[in-house]
Amino acid sequence: MDNGQRNLLGEFLRARREATSPAQVGFLHSPSSRTPGLRREEVALLSGVSASYYIRLEQGRERNPSPQVLGALARVLRLEPDATGYLYSLAHPWARPRVETGTVERVGPSLLRLIHLCPETPAMVIGRRLDILAANPMIRALYEGMTNIDNCLRMIYLDPRAADFYPDWEKAARAKTAQLRSAVAADPDDPYLHGLVEELTARSGEFRQIWARHEVRTRGNEAKELRHPTLGDLTLSWEVLSVGGTGQKFVALAAEPGSDSERALRELAGTVARRHRIGDLAAAAER
Repeated sequence: MDNGQRNLLGEFLRARREATSPAQVGFLHSPSSRTPGLRREEVALLSGVSASYYIRLEQGRERNPSPQVLGALARVLRLEPDATGYLYSLAHPWARPRVETGTVERVGPSLLRLIHLCPETPAMVIGRRLDILAANPMIRALYEGMTNIDNCLRMIYLDPRAADFYPDWEKAARAKTAQLRSAVAADPDDPYLHGLVEELTARSGEFRQIWARHEVRTRGNEAKELRHPTLGDLTLSWEVLSVGGTGQKFVALAAEPGSDSERALRELAGTVARRHRIGDLAAAAER
């Protein structure tokens, strides 16, 4: 860890320690007056290290924790696989794959064709910085009326309509923030990502609070709830495929067969098709 930079490892350990309750690790009779979370000495005891060693880790004075120590800390702090990988990445940054910092992300032509091959399925490409790099007409119709749709984080934190669009806004915000944390860990020298964090920190109190949790997650397949202004409540499965060697994700949104959400997507596809026909007629009339 580079002490010339922020003590990211110590910040992460402290945040996860404070988020782990004594009951989660078997301390069932802790005094009611204690502060939330585990004490440093308790983490040290459960991890099999000395209290002074663990304190040095949090303070950034211990630079080379062993894999055994990291594994024990991950177990004690109940870290999920993504968060465990993040812990190892912070402790051993030299082991990260090199990323060409500052490059402009571009979507390959075959991937652009792919998102347009499914006219009734919302599909898009999300970049490693959580920018929406490409979207088909169904995605644009699904997010119609939203602003800041260039980036997933800007949309959920800075768009005034986001609280209505996401019925469980906090869950969605925490998920996207955890993905941002993972993106920063993968490319800690990227000025774009640091600028995004600074922008959101300055403009959103909610982001500051959730970012301080140090939650980590990569984007994966999951079901999400959305509230469209005309279609109403939708439950959609986000199917995510990694684009090899780019850090980009191909994302398709699907509904359960026979569900109200599937019928709503068909209705949306009909609206999109009618708009295209009207646009084609208008273009033909101008020629």
